Amino acid sequence: QVQLVESGGGLVKPGGSLRLSCAASGFTFSSYAMSWYRQAPGQEREWVGVITTTSGGTNYADSMKGRFTISRDNAKNMVYLQINSLKPEDTAVYYCNARRGSENYWGQGTQVTVSS
Repeated sequence: QVQLVESGGGLVKPGGSLRLSCAASGFTFSSYAMSWYRQAPGQEREWVGVITTTSGGTNYADSMKGRFTISRDNAKNMVYLQINSLKPEDTAVYYCNARRGSENYWGQGTQVTVSS
């Protein structure tokens, strides 16, 4: 069955960096656009950005441009989110998402906490 498993979250100090990973299985990974979302406590889920299928082109929410980088490895069925210069307001659960047409899959999320 379809699985998306995020990892790499944790507690990090402001100014630090993290690379989140999402391992995909159960579907043809290379044909799905992969996105990252985040949800802070008490807030709605927020789109971070997307990476397309074959070309690997990326697009980010305006507020995420500059510190967030999405990449993918189709050979390993992995998608990554690099976050630099972390701020306390980046504290959230980060989710990966796979989408192709009407098909839409979510992982369970990984917690990122930015605190000194």
